[in-house]
Amino acid sequence: MKLHQIDRRWIFLVILLGVTIPLFVPFGFEIEVSRNVQMLYDLVDSISPGERILLSFDYDPSAKPELQPAALAMIRQAIDKDLRIVVMALWPMGISLADEIYQYLYDKLEYGVNFINLGYKAGGLVTIQAMGNDFQAVFPIDVNGVSVNNFEIMQDVSSFDDFALVASFSAGSPGMKEWIMVAGDSFRLPVTGATTAVSAPGFLPYINAQRQLHGMVAGLKAAAEYEKLVGYPGVATSGMDAQSIAHVIIILFIIIGNVSFYLSRKKKEV
Repeated sequence: MKLHQIDRRWIFLVILLGVTIPLFVPFGFEIEVSRNVQMLYDLVDSISPGERILLSFDYDPSAKPELQPAALAMIRQAIDKDLRIVVMALWPMGISLADEIYQYLYDKLEYGVNFINLGYKAGGLVTIQAMGNDFQAVFPIDVNGVSVNNFEIMQDVSSFDDFALVASFSAGSPGMKEWIMVAGDSFRLPVTGATTAVSAPGFLPYINAQRQLHGMVAGLKAAAEYEKLVGYPGVATSGMDAQSIAHVIIILFIIIGNVSFYLSRKKKEV
């Protein structure tokens, strides 16, 4: 009877603590790295120091919890590999999200030398096609309105041939699919990136067929796997800890509820 009479507010409090505490004090549960995340990591790791990579922030704040950790992890890996990072966006809000990462890693990035933000460009497929033919015609200035010719990182950039890969952090269209169709299929630029968990199944055929997509981070769990490989546990890792603890608490309360029901029924039979 006491189990039946537990105030539901205690249940809510336990779940709140179980979700909140791991966000501030990660438990560090073991994370098994999936094949697709390992493929993405290996692609970035294979690039020679000094080469450029193109990162497209194709999402808005609603998808930030799933995609921002993956973007941050890739930029961390690129910094450790001494790669030059060019960021842009096919979504208007993507640029502000890219700038958040720049501000967070400000002491590790030298603007115009190993990092540049080119801003947002509308057009989707048409824009990507134009970039492949004449990159600086599409992006003659950076996000601050300064000519890209003034920056060391953009010297001699004319087409996709001047990049080692493009990574799209994609929450929809335009996004990863458009990059695969144009940059990958037409210009043979390796395409990789991250997408939301709900969108991931639609991109698996691109990985399994002819590697049109070179690995993928799908949702928060995969982002935690990527953080593990890069060696910088972050928001995704603590988020998965919180999710795991919450699942354990829910299962325990289900068990308690069933035991309580069984004991009360036995008592009535007696």
